[in-house]
Amino acid sequence: SSCVLGFDLVLKMYVIETLCPLFNLSGFLQIKRGDYESEVVVFGSSAAQQKVKEMIDDLMADGSSQFRSGMKKGFLYSSGYGGSKQFPDQKCLSSNLCFLIFSILKSSDLPPLKKKFYTEAKSVAMLTTEEVDEWRKENNNIFVDDLKEEGEKRSIPNPCRTFLEAFELYPEIMDNIHRVGFTKPTPIQSQAWPVLLSGEDLIGIAQTGTGKTLAYLLPGFIHVDGQIVAERGGPGMLVLTPTRELALQIEAECSKYSYKGYKSMCIYGGGDRRGQVNVVKSGVDIVIATPGRLHDLQMNEIINLRSITYLVLDEADRMLDMGFEPQIMKILLDIRPDRQTVMTSATWPPGVRRLARSYLKDPMMVYVGTLDLAAVNTVKQTVLFVHEEEKKSYVFDFIRNMEPQDKVLIFVGKKIMADDLSSDMCLQGLIVQSLHGGHEQCDREEALKDFKDGRVRILVATDLASRGLDVFDITHIFNYDFPRNIEEYVHRVGRTGRAGRSGIAVTLVTRENWRMAPELIPILERAGQEVPEELVLMAERYEKHKREKEMYSPRGGGGGGGGGGRGRGGRDRGRNWEF
Repeated sequence: SSCVLGFDLVLKMYVIETLCPLFNLSGFLQIKRGDYESEVVVFGSSAAQQKVKEMIDDLMADGSSQFRSGMKKGFLYSSGYGGSKQFPDQKCLSSNLCFLIFSILKSSDLPPLKKKFYTEAKSVAMLTTEEVDEWRKENNNIFVDDLKEEGEKRSIPNPCRTFLEAFELYPEIMDNIHRVGFTKPTPIQSQAWPVLLSGEDLIGIAQTGTGKTLAYLLPGFIHVDGQIVAERGGPGMLVLTPTRELALQIEAECSKYSYKGYKSMCIYGGGDRRGQVNVVKSGVDIVIATPGRLHDLQMNEIINLRSITYLVLDEADRMLDMGFEPQIMKILLDIRPDRQTVMTSATWPPGVRRLARSYLKDPMMVYVGTLDLAAVNTVKQTVLFVHEEEKKSYVFDFIRNMEPQDKVLIFVGKKIMADDLSSDMCLQGLIVQSLHGGHEQCDREEALKDFKDGRVRILVATDLASRGLDVFDITHIFNYDFPRNIEEYVHRVGRTGRAGRSGIAVTLVTRENWRMAPELIPILERAGQEVPEELVLMAERYEKHKREKEMYSPRGGGGGGGGGGRGRGGRDRGRNWEF
């Protein structure tokens, strides 16, 4: 069916010429042009047509509320007929109007969606406010907030302190938990499960190794099982991840906690594309994918994403860092807008806030510890000051002093250094593997498996391995090269000290790394680590150098550093919360 909307030529010309091709709306909107006015024909269900009409009416009205969020002042777009009209700028209109029109029209014929699966246990309901506050304080100072912007705030669910409190009604989940041998949920799991099982969108901010994967997987299994499979016509759950390594690890977790025979698969670049296509066509329930390869299959109409009702954006900060936002946006265009969405991140920078604001609906936020960047406090961090030419002797001394049960992950800055250092170690008779983006996928998987299984206890890697590397028994991190930014330092260190274990991180610092000293000091301080005097002096020298450089720069130093730019003074929770 279709309906005709009467709008002036300016809007229709703008939509048809600029936005329809960009968002592939041509199948849903048709413009019939006239000399001075024209008609927009909208195809879809009656409800969808009415919704689109209301959206465009709202957009064109003064003081629009539908598109107020993120709206810029706009620009004048002349119709050529003696008048002009003010429109939102192209970027804003693209990300609001067309995204919503596309989503509504594409999902208008989809089956109903069920989201609520939570029944609060009596022991959870009986917790007093004081008991809940005390539990959260004792469990890594976990904090929860309702980010709903309009209307009354919702009550925050009490935490589930045991697996039984969360999954008593799901015996198959409990059987899998007992089989694996877990005895107690992690703090983020305890607080995230009641939120997700209640059907709410969730933002989870936590350090690496805190159990974020299981926090969204188990509610995801229950959610998928609660939908009408016969009417779905494709996978029900999608997990987007930044790297193939993380995708493979999440898929392994899906298999470990397999629920009611639901089939999961990985889609990632560098793998067997034809094999992945064949698996997709044979039918899957859960897809774990990197954005690039999934977008490839989406554009070639190999995978149906309209059936997705449970979406996870895992390590969203890393996906933005890697430039995946355009692919994510196009992927989400095919996913129904009333889905349930989970976003996890180790940090809360402006880009992640913007992503959350665009794609999550009235989310709740759970964070463990602090919204500021902080390394895990279960890791002893040691900083050594060396010259560049001394690095190899330091790392070989370290390896000679390793205990037989120790397992070390050595981080380097470049692929050529990973190959060079691992070759030198092989010549010394050491059993070692290297891992970086220049290796074939099969070689990378083999290196990771050897390290994970303990056949190799030394792994030399680039930062490719610093995110999502799920090897629980790494005892040491050795930063041979200092990372390019302080975020990567935190993620490297987070590869050890996981699941309640302790770990050790050794970092070599050269004179060339002095610009990182001012940012490293607060990381060490917040984790309760000793700050070497040399690091303090290095930071002071760098800050002095920076001030002098600004003073004598052509602009006269007026550019101002703005106080560090990373929001270190994170004690003011109110500002750190903001989207």
